[in-house]
Amino acid sequence: MSAVNKYISRYPDARKILLVGDLGRAFLDINAATDTRSEVCADMPEAINITARKNFAAIAIVMSGISARLSSDLKALRDNSDAKIILLAQMYEEPIAIHLVGSAYNESSLADDYFICPVGADRFYESIMTAGDLGKAETAPPAAIDMTETRIRQLERLATEDDLTGLKNRRYIWEFSRQIIEYAKKEDGRVTLLVFDVDDLKKYNDIYGHSAGDEILKQAAVLMQRCCRGHDVVGRVGGDEFAVIFWDDPQQKRAAAPAKSDDRRSANADHPAEAITIAKRFVKELSKAEMSTFGGLGPGGKGVLTISGGLASFPRDGRTIEQLFQQADKALLEAKRSGKNRIYLVGKPQNDIAEID
Repeated sequence: MSAVNKYISRYPDARKILLVGDLGRAFLDINAATDTRSEVCADMPEAINITARKNFAAIAIVMSGISARLSSDLKALRDNSDAKIILLAQMYEEPIAIHLVGSAYNESSLADDYFICPVGADRFYESIMTAGDLGKAETAPPAAIDMTETRIRQLERLATEDDLTGLKNRRYIWEFSRQIIEYAKKEDGRVTLLVFDVDDLKKYNDIYGHSAGDEILKQAAVLMQRCCRGHDVVGRVGGDEFAVIFWDDPQQKRAAAPAKSDDRRSANADHPAEAITIAKRFVKELSKAEMSTFGGLGPGGKGVLTISGGLASFPRDGRTIEQLFQQADKALLEAKRSGKNRIYLVGKPQNDIAEID
């Protein structure tokens, strides 16, 4: 018997969890998810009707397949219930989930937390039962469950994040790219991959030491994230090599009003033009950063950091993540051979990044 089942046996009056949507897209084992701990409904309108009549400890919503009215439906759930609202998101839906968790409504947020799918049923229920006050202080779960969940969260973070820069790691970038390309195939979406590295990093390591080189990588990561749109994914894929996935945010595609043309976070510009614009901005920010400001280099650090990169787009340059990485890496190599400090498009080399239009 799992820790949560023991908990429920100890507290038989614990309220149920309402599961909303296509559970096959969220759980590894649907049968394990749909037991005495839960009630299931097909969509958000049905969930709103049910929560008007019943109380639940939490409401878990499978985001895939849910209509564009998700924000307004979440507000309706908030009006009906004080239950915890948990989003079950695919990897490419994580930016939307983060946005909804951070969106305020009536002194609360539209959602309280999210999970990346697929998830195991036991782990899901254990997490839900430890997600804060579920309505009755006397039914608080054992501290051991909370400690286990904390360890699980830490391990998940280590499995998907680069420990030096805090960016997503190669494993995450590869899986996210695979999922977002499959999504783009179904939704006629656009995906562009930028692969770049820091020019002459070995020289800085040799002159100033590896700690200074690490600081350069961390600062480059911060600058790149600052230049990208909120939903783009930046990762470190190894050594001094980084990857950025530019893609169409479905939340923005659903918006009725088009974004302003000068909005740097607009997802409506054609790929790879938007990616080039962001790459230019990144290079400009790097050129502003004096080497002496990077930790470990000290006042004697001189020069300007530069990058070389390659861009490849779906579906023009490849229809799989393997093909896109192969093409982007080729373009990166050509940029290096041509003198560095430049970004090449697949099949369309440019002499200098400032000339890319």
